[in-house]
Amino acid sequence: MNDTVALITGAARGIGLATAALLHAEGRRVVILDRDAEELAVAAATLPRALAITCDVSIPQQVAQAVAEVEQTFGRLDILVNNAGVADFGPLAETDFARWRRVMETNLDGVFLMSQACLALLSAQGGSIVNIASISGLRASTLRVAYGTSKAAVIHLTKQQAAELGEVGIRANCVCPGPVDTKLALAVHSPEIRAAYHEAIPLNRYGSEQEIAHVICFLASDRASYVTGQVVASDGGFEATGVGLPALRD
Repeated sequence: MNDTVALITGAARGIGLATAALLHAEGRRVVILDRDAEELAVAAATLPRALAITCDVSIPQQVAQAVAEVEQTFGRLDILVNNAGVADFGPLAETDFARWRRVMETNLDGVFLMSQACLALLSAQGGSIVNIASISGLRASTLRVAYGTSKAAVIHLTKQQAAELGEVGIRANCVCPGPVDTKLALAVHSPEIRAAYHEAIPLNRYGSEQEIAHVICFLASDRASYVTGQVVASDGGFEATGVGLPALRD
Protein backbone atom coordinates (compact mmCIF):
# COMPACT_ATOMS: atom_id res chain seq x y z
CA MET A 1 0.00 0.00 0.00
CA ASN A 2 1.06 3.59 -0.60
CA ASP A 3 -0.57 6.92 0.13
CA THR A 4 -1.78 7.69 -3.39
CA VAL A 5 -5.52 7.66 -4.03
CA ALA A 6 -7.16 6.94 -7.40
CA LEU A 7 -10.81 7.53 -8.25
CA ILE A 8 -12.30 5.65 -11.21
CA THR A 9 -15.78 6.38 -12.51
CA GLY A 10 -17.86 3.79 -14.29
CA ALA A 11 -15.92 1.19 -12.32
CA ALA A 12 -18.56 -1.47 -11.76
CA ARG A 13 -17.54 -3.38 -14.88
CA GLY A 14 -15.46 -3.38 -18.05
CA ILE A 15 -12.51 -1.08 -18.57
CA GLY A 16 -13.28 0.86 -15.39
CA LEU A 17 -13.15 -2.23 -13.19
CA ALA A 18 -10.03 -3.53 -14.96
CA THR A 19 -8.34 -0.18 -14.34
CA ALA A 20 -9.37 -0.15 -10.70
CA ALA A 21 -8.05 -3.68 -10.25
CA LEU A 22 -4.67 -2.77 -11.75
CA LEU A 23 -4.32 0.39 -9.65
CA HIS A 24 -5.37 -1.65 -6.62
CA ALA A 25 -2.72 -4.25 -7.42
CA GLU A 26 -0.12 -1.46 -7.60
CA GLY A 27 -0.89 -0.76 -3.95
CA ARG A 28 -2.85 2.43 -4.42
CA ARG A 29 -5.94 3.28 -2.42
CA VAL A 30 -8.82 3.03 -4.86
CA VAL A 31 -12.24 4.65 -5.02
CA ILE A 32 -14.68 2.96 -7.39
CA LEU A 33 -17.69 4.96 -8.45
CA ASP A 34 -20.74 3.93 -10.46
CA ARG A 35 -24.47 4.65 -10.58
CA ASP A 36 -25.31 0.92 -10.67
CA ALA A 37 -25.26 0.17 -6.94
CA GLU A 38 -25.85 -3.56 -7.34
CA GLU A 39 -23.02 -4.12 -9.81
CA LEU A 40 -20.78 -1.79 -7.82
CA ALA A 41 -21.23 -3.95 -4.71
CA VAL A 42 -20.18 -7.02 -6.71
CA ALA A 43 -17.10 -5.18 -8.00
CA ALA A 44 -16.19 -3.93 -4.53
CA ALA A 45 -16.14 -7.51 -3.23
CA THR A 46 -13.23 -8.21 -5.59
CA LEU A 47 -11.26 -5.19 -4.32
CA PRO A 48 -11.23 -5.52 -0.53
CA ARG A 49 -9.45 -2.22 0.16
CA ALA A 50 -11.55 -0.13 -2.21
CA LEU A 51 -14.06 2.54 -1.24
CA ALA A 52 -17.25 2.14 -3.29
CA ILE A 53 -19.50 5.15 -3.88
CA THR A 54 -22.79 5.06 -5.74
CA CYS A 55 -22.97 8.19 -7.88
CA ASP A 56 -24.41 9.41 -11.18
CA VAL A 57 -21.68 11.62 -12.65
CA SER A 58 -24.24 13.63 -14.62
CA ILE A 59 -25.86 14.99 -11.43
CA PRO A 60 -23.84 17.84 -9.86
CA GLN A 61 -25.13 17.26 -6.32
CA GLN A 62 -24.15 13.59 -6.38
CA VAL A 63 -20.72 14.44 -7.76
CA ALA A 64 -20.13 16.99 -4.99
CA GLN A 65 -21.19 14.48 -2.34
CA ALA A 66 -18.94 11.77 -3.75
CA VAL A 67 -15.86 14.00 -3.87
CA ALA A 68 -16.59 15.23 -0.34
CA GLU A 69 -16.64 11.60 0.82
CA VAL A 70 -13.28 10.98 -0.82
CA GLU A 71 -11.81 14.03 0.89
CA GLN A 72 -13.27 13.07 4.25
CA THR A 73 -12.03 9.48 3.97
CA PHE A 74 -8.55 9.99 2.52
CA GLY A 75 -7.81 13.73 2.60
CA ARG A 76 -6.27 13.60 -0.86
CA LEU A 77 -6.71 12.54 -4.48
CA ASP A 78 -3.88 11.81 -6.90
CA ILE A 79 -5.55 10.21 -9.92
CA LEU A 80 -8.94 10.75 -11.55
CA VAL A 81 -10.00 8.35 -14.31
CA ASN A 82 -13.14 9.61 -16.05
CA ASN A 83 -14.39 6.36 -17.52
CA ALA A 84 -18.17 6.49 -16.98
CA GLY A 85 -20.07 6.51 -20.23
CA VAL A 86 -23.11 5.27 -22.08
CA ALA A 87 -23.15 3.66 -25.52
CA ASP A 88 -26.29 4.57 -27.44
CA PHE A 89 -26.05 4.10 -31.18
CA GLY A 90 -28.60 5.26 -33.73
CA PRO A 91 -28.99 7.20 -36.99
CA LEU A 92 -29.21 10.98 -37.05
CA ALA A 93 -32.86 10.96 -38.14
CA GLU A 94 -33.84 8.85 -35.12
CA THR A 95 -31.77 10.70 -32.51
CA ASP A 96 -34.19 13.07 -30.82
CA PHE A 97 -32.96 15.70 -28.39
CA ALA A 98 -33.78 13.61 -25.31
CA ARG A 99 -31.62 10.77 -26.66
CA TRP A 100 -28.84 13.22 -27.52
CA ARG A 101 -28.90 14.64 -24.00
CA ARG A 102 -28.85 11.19 -22.37
CA VAL A 103 -25.56 10.52 -24.11
CA MET A 104 -24.05 13.96 -23.56
CA GLU A 105 -24.96 14.26 -19.88
CA THR A 106 -22.92 11.20 -18.94
CA ASN A 107 -20.20 11.07 -21.59
CA LEU A 108 -19.35 14.78 -21.62
CA ASP A 109 -21.06 16.56 -18.72
CA GLY A 110 -19.87 13.84 -16.34
CA VAL A 111 -16.24 14.34 -17.31
CA PHE A 112 -16.57 18.10 -16.84
CA LEU A 113 -18.37 17.84 -13.49
CA MET A 114 -16.03 15.23 -11.99
CA SER A 115 -12.89 17.03 -13.14
CA GLN A 116 -14.07 20.37 -11.81
CA ALA A 117 -15.13 18.91 -8.45
CA CYS A 118 -11.74 17.21 -8.01
CA LEU A 119 -9.56 20.19 -8.94
CA ALA A 120 -8.68 21.31 -5.42
CA LEU A 121 -7.68 17.81 -4.30
CA LEU A 122 -5.74 17.06 -7.47
CA SER A 123 -3.87 20.37 -7.51
CA ALA A 124 -2.72 19.81 -3.94
CA GLN A 125 -0.92 16.64 -5.09
CA GLY A 126 0.06 17.59 -8.64
CA GLY A 127 -2.36 14.93 -9.75
CA SER A 128 -3.34 13.30 -13.01
CA ILE A 129 -6.58 13.14 -15.01
CA VAL A 130 -7.13 10.42 -17.58
CA ASN A 131 -10.29 10.77 -19.65
CA ILE A 132 -11.64 7.80 -21.57
CA ALA A 133 -12.98 8.73 -24.99
CA SER A 134 -13.24 6.30 -27.91
CA ILE A 135 -11.96 5.59 -31.36
CA SER A 136 -15.40 6.92 -32.36
CA GLY A 137 -14.22 10.35 -31.25
CA LEU A 138 -11.33 10.18 -33.74
CA ARG A 139 -13.04 8.69 -36.79
CA ALA A 140 -16.67 9.06 -37.79
CA SER A 141 -18.91 6.09 -38.35
CA THR A 142 -22.57 5.39 -38.97
CA LEU A 143 -25.03 5.36 -36.05
CA ARG A 144 -22.71 7.35 -33.77
CA VAL A 145 -23.94 10.92 -34.16
CA ALA A 146 -24.40 11.40 -30.39
CA TYR A 147 -21.84 8.92 -29.08
CA GLY A 148 -19.05 9.88 -31.46
CA THR A 149 -19.65 13.59 -30.99
CA SER A 150 -19.59 13.22 -27.20
CA LYS A 151 -16.27 11.39 -27.35
CA ALA A 152 -14.76 13.92 -29.76
CA ALA A 153 -15.74 16.61 -27.25
CA VAL A 154 -14.01 14.66 -24.45
CA ILE A 155 -10.83 14.65 -26.53
CA HIS A 156 -10.90 18.43 -26.86
CA LEU A 157 -11.90 18.89 -23.21
CA THR A 158 -8.77 16.92 -22.30
CA LYS A 159 -6.61 19.34 -24.27
CA GLN A 160 -8.33 22.31 -22.60
CA GLN A 161 -7.62 20.74 -19.21
CA ALA A 162 -3.98 20.17 -20.06
CA ALA A 163 -3.53 23.74 -21.30
CA GLU A 164 -5.08 25.30 -18.23
CA LEU A 165 -4.24 22.94 -15.39
CA GLY A 166 -0.55 22.47 -16.06
CA GLU A 167 0.02 25.67 -14.10
CA VAL A 168 -1.20 23.92 -10.94
CA GLY A 169 0.69 20.71 -11.68
CA ILE A 170 -2.22 18.65 -13.01
CA ARG A 171 -1.62 16.52 -16.10
CA ALA A 172 -4.54 15.55 -18.36
CA ASN A 173 -4.47 12.86 -21.03
CA CYS A 174 -7.01 10.89 -23.02
CA VAL A 175 -7.27 7.23 -24.02
CA CYS A 176 -9.36 6.22 -27.04
CA PRO A 177 -10.12 2.50 -26.97
CA GLY A 178 -10.93 0.69 -30.16
CA PRO A 179 -13.13 -2.42 -30.21
CA VAL A 180 -12.72 -4.23 -26.89
CA ASP A 181 -13.84 -7.71 -25.87
CA THR A 182 -16.35 -6.67 -23.22
CA LYS A 183 -19.51 -8.59 -22.33
CA LEU A 184 -21.50 -5.95 -24.19
CA ALA A 185 -19.45 -6.32 -27.37
CA LEU A 186 -19.75 -10.10 -27.24
CA ALA A 187 -23.52 -9.74 -26.88
CA VAL A 188 -24.20 -7.21 -29.63
CA HIS A 189 -21.48 -7.81 -32.23
CA SER A 190 -22.52 -10.52 -34.66
CA PRO A 191 -19.90 -12.87 -36.12
CA GLU A 192 -20.07 -10.80 -39.32
CA ILE A 193 -19.35 -7.57 -37.43
CA ARG A 194 -16.48 -9.17 -35.52
CA ALA A 195 -14.98 -10.50 -38.75
CA ALA A 196 -15.24 -7.05 -40.36
CA TYR A 197 -13.48 -5.44 -37.40
CA HIS A 198 -10.74 -8.07 -37.47
CA GLU A 199 -10.20 -7.35 -41.15
CA ALA A 200 -10.04 -3.57 -40.59
CA ILE A 201 -7.71 -3.67 -37.57
CA PRO A 202 -4.00 -4.17 -38.36
CA LEU A 203 -3.55 -6.42 -35.31
CA ASN A 204 -6.54 -8.47 -36.54
CA ARG A 205 -8.29 -8.74 -33.17
CA TYR A 206 -10.22 -6.94 -30.49
CA GLY A 207 -8.38 -5.54 -27.50
CA SER A 208 -8.88 -6.67 -23.92
CA GLU A 209 -10.06 -4.62 -20.96
CA GLN A 210 -6.72 -5.25 -19.28
CA GLU A 211 -4.75 -3.93 -22.28
CA ILE A 212 -6.67 -0.65 -22.14
CA ALA A 213 -6.23 -0.50 -18.37
CA HIS A 214 -2.44 -0.74 -18.69
CA VAL A 215 -2.40 2.30 -20.98
CA ILE A 216 -4.60 4.25 -18.56
CA CYS A 217 -2.46 3.35 -15.58
CA PHE A 218 0.73 4.36 -17.37
CA LEU A 219 -0.64 7.80 -18.23
CA ALA A 220 -1.89 8.20 -14.66
CA SER A 221 1.45 7.30 -13.13
CA ASP A 222 4.69 9.20 -12.53
CA ARG A 223 6.22 7.22 -15.39
CA ALA A 224 4.34 9.66 -17.64
CA SER A 225 5.31 12.71 -15.59
CA TYR A 226 6.14 14.83 -18.67
CA VAL A 227 3.14 13.69 -20.71
CA THR A 228 0.06 15.89 -20.84
CA GLY A 229 -2.52 16.94 -23.41
CA GLN A 230 -2.04 13.70 -25.35
CA VAL A 231 -4.57 11.44 -27.02
CA VAL A 232 -3.59 7.77 -27.16
CA ALA A 233 -5.59 5.43 -29.38
CA SER A 234 -5.36 1.96 -27.88
CA ASP A 235 -7.01 0.33 -30.87
CA GLY A 236 -4.76 -2.22 -32.56
CA GLY A 237 -3.98 0.32 -35.28
CA PHE A 238 -7.63 0.84 -36.31
CA GLU A 239 -7.46 4.65 -36.40
CA ALA A 240 -4.20 4.60 -38.34
CA THR A 241 -5.82 2.77 -41.25
CA GLY A 242 -8.23 5.65 -41.92
CA VAL A 243 -10.69 4.84 -44.67
CA GLY A 244 -8.37 2.54 -46.60
CA LEU A 245 -9.99 -0.59 -48.03
CA PRO A 246 -9.12 -3.72 -46.02
CA ALA A 247 -8.86 -5.66 -49.29
CA LEU A 248 -5.79 -3.60 -50.23
CA ARG A 249 -3.92 -5.20 -47.32
CA ASP A 250 -4.44 -8.75 -48.59
